[in-house]
Amino acid sequence: MIPFRILRRSLLAAGAALALTAPAQARDVTTDKAFVDGVLDRSYAHLDALYKDIHQHPELGMQETATAAKLAKEMRALGFEVTEKVGGTGIVAIYRNGPGPMVLVRTEMDALPMEEKTGLPYESHVVTTWNGKPTPVDHACGHDIHMAAWVGTATALVAMKAQWHGTLMFVGQPAEETTQGARAMLADGLYQRFGKPDYGFALHVGPAPAGTVQYRAGAYSSNSDSLEITFHGRGAHGSTPNESVDPVIEAARFVTDVQTVISREKDPGKFGVISIGAIQTGSAGNIIPDTAILRGTIRSHETEVREKLLEGIRRTASAVAAMSGAPAPDVDIEVGGRAVINDADLTARTAPVFQAAFGDKATVMPTPINPSEDYSEFIIAGAPSLFFSIGGYDPKLIAEAAKRGELLPGNHNPGFAPTPEPSIRTGVEAMSLAVLNVMAP
Repeated sequence: MIPFRILRRSLLAAGAALALTAPAQARDVTTDKAFVDGVLDRSYAHLDALYKDIHQHPELGMQETATAAKLAKEMRALGFEVTEKVGGTGIVAIYRNGPGPMVLVRTEMDALPMEEKTGLPYESHVVTTWNGKPTPVDHACGHDIHMAAWVGTATALVAMKAQWHGTLMFVGQPAEETTQGARAMLADGLYQRFGKPDYGFALHVGPAPAGTVQYRAGAYSSNSDSLEITFHGRGAHGSTPNESVDPVIEAARFVTDVQTVISREKDPGKFGVISIGAIQTGSAGNIIPDTAILRGTIRSHETEVREKLLEGIRRTASAVAAMSGAPAPDVDIEVGGRAVINDADLTARTAPVFQAAFGDKATVMPTPINPSEDYSEFIIAGAPSLFFSIGGYDPKLIAEAAKRGELLPGNHNPGFAPTPEPSIRTGVEAMSLAVLNVMAP
């Protein structure tokens, strides 16, 4: 006998397939968008104030207590059942509206350990303790935009509850930047406690023109792994290098030689990067140290490329140590954000909605992005999803910068300053319409 949950998923999948073959959208997207815009017209001032408040008071991963409390208050006011402290500081907001699919909508809540340099009137001046020292904090990745759009989407969907059936699972996730948050929520029983979503959606703002939406089936983001290698040697005076086994030479050889894995072993048509960002060794110019610690990041889109890079790193590290007659190095590779793989059927089902709502401002992303994103954990755990992008800069600002031969600051830059309107509005429109499209009766 097929378990009910499996049969239910099969029936839903069959329904999605039928939707793909329909000659026209079952819903009138223009009418739905007009309704969402009406809700936005009444609620945008509140969303804008919420955005600026969150921007001005950012918190780092697993420290998002005030941010989580603000979002929880917003969702309770809308009628959601809210559970706090899921996976640390995460929140889960549930809204039940009769039988139908469960749909996950996720926002991140954390900020970055960096000083903001936008000059905005609501610029962050927050300083917190990070790694044992005072550190400025900045929402330079756009999570504040995401949170405002998340609340706005919830507001629109509750206002339109007569037009859809099912259960909304709105997730406020901590620690996306450290790729800890999604795993922490899942380990805390997210799907076991609240139900496994039939569909999932998330978005990300970037330096593209505001009002635009981009999407793609398959890989959306990259795999991310962190690398730490400790090369061992034997210290000596700088004037007697023959008495040493020099770990600095080992580290230097590795930095150069490991790039041949990229240039000579990996398929040149497939994305893969090994970047070394830190080498820490020694205390003085005339002392050859005992050890050298090297740290870096590894990025890829495809599993086979990732495996080739990891194997090449281990092999190269062992080889350069052997060349120096040194002990075997300690190689520590830690899995970060795994690639977000968008569901092909859900993407195909949603694309006509975006096209109907945004016209030529809705386009297919030609290639995946190189940064990573831990929303992938929700997908891997069993929620077929679509992760899409929205633009965040006034097109006039982009054009003016282009005339000067410049690019506006992108994500993770201290000058990154998305234009709230219409970025938040576009996020609410796109997300609300995508959710409505899978929850319509």
